[in-house]
Amino acid sequence: MLNVGLTGGIAAGKSAVARQLAELGAVLIDADAIARSVVNPGSPGLAEVAEAFGPGMLTEAGELNRPALGALIFADATAREKLNSIVHPRVRAEAARQRAAAPADAVIVQDIPLLVETGQGSDFDLVIVVAAPLDERLRRMVEDRGMDEADARARIDAQATDAQRAAVADIVINNSGTLAQLRQQVTEIWEKNIAPSTSRAR
Repeated sequence: MLNVGLTGGIAAGKSAVARQLAELGAVLIDADAIARSVVNPGSPGLAEVAEAFGPGMLTEAGELNRPALGALIFADATAREKLNSIVHPRVRAEAARQRAAAPADAVIVQDIPLLVETGQGSDFDLVIVVAAPLDERLRRMVEDRGMDEADARARIDAQATDAQRAAVADIVINNSGTLAQLRQQVTEIWEKNIAPSTSRAR
């Protein structure tokens, strides 16, 4: 089994890389998807969020009020840390369960937006960081996702810097070009850095 940690700043293109690695044969464990599931309606995680931040964090239907929570945590580091203390242990437990259920010879890719911020770099055989220029990331967030520029900058500022991510990376993918160029880089990494490692492990 080869454990790969995949991370990158918001709007750098990490999800596109994750999808292609899955297409190439990796077992993908998506921390964002798990984080959403652990605060589903009726879950203990959601109940703890409501207790910590108040009933305004719930919609009338009893779901997580994501816009309200996002506005709070990206403006308040203490609130962000509190939320992380609720969500991250549950995410790690579910990721470990999924990893344990994978075949023994699998390539496991864990897509973790906050891999660097949560100090998980040393947990992996290989750490891949997806990077893109700041102005391009802002453009994607504002034009493609419809975000307010101030909100976009706040979200970027709440994450690790490019230098901090590069410091833990074994491989940095530069996603400043086209999707075809990105796919070519990912294919080369798979053939050069991942496939040989799994062959040796057999």
